[in-house]
Amino acid sequence: MNILDKIIAHKKQEVAEKSSLVPVKLLEKSIFFDSPVVSMKDYINDPEKTGIIAEFKRKSPSKGIINANAQVEATSIGYMQAGASALSILTDQDFFGGKNEDLITSRKFNFCPILRKDFIIDEYQIIEAKSIGADCILLIAAALEPARLEELALFAKGLGLEVLMEVHDAEELQAALNDSLDLVGVNNRSLKTFEVSLQTSYDLVDQIPSQFVKVSESGISQPQTLIELKKIGFEGFLIGENFMKSSRPHQAAYNFMKEFRELMLQEGMIQEK
Repeated sequence: MNILDKIIAHKKQEVAEKSSLVPVKLLEKSIFFDSPVVSMKDYINDPEKTGIIAEFKRKSPSKGIINANAQVEATSIGYMQAGASALSILTDQDFFGGKNEDLITSRKFNFCPILRKDFIIDEYQIIEAKSIGADCILLIAAALEPARLEELALFAKGLGLEVLMEVHDAEELQAALNDSLDLVGVNNRSLKTFEVSLQTSYDLVDQIPSQFVKVSESGISQPQTLIELKKIGFEGFLIGENFMKSSRPHQAAYNFMKEFRELMLQEGMIQEK
């Protein structure tokens, strides 16, 4: 059983427990439930911003503890002030040290798109995502049968949420593509081996139809890499560990995005203001 299988098995238990304790009707009474969704597609494509989805995560199965002390309020505000297009907030507790309250806090302090980063296998989690203030959900192709993934994407669209589908190879991409998706992310880190290769993004970019916003995820540590990924067609970039491993993640994000903007100016990708 690989780590993804373990996470999904645990998630099934977690959803069963949560849904028995907190019924859907209660989730629907949340102050966030009827709030309008902020479009992650629009923010990523905004030329005033960087296309970076800055992630808040305390730990991961591959790295262990990354940053146990970072505060979600200061970090999320700092990410947006640095020029991020959106936030990604981990809400999985057991494997990533996240919690729903992290996303709720981020929502209270930021008017920007927020991705709920979790392992979604059930409609209940999508209703829960809306109730805690998320604008976009993640669906992982490796964790779901294609028909089930499309069902969940359709359900999310019914609530007004956007959907980012994550793939790891061409087989997953071709099997799981459907019209209810908004963004397609290529995860450069294998969830089975945890090995990281940016080649995955290079191999798959041209296979993603242009109707979807293309996002490269994981293993991005240099601003120059973003320039190269932009040139081949990626619009969004999910970066977490590279910022979170710093004692001041928002400062690391600011420095990274400042250098990225300078490189884009040099390349003629943006104009001097």
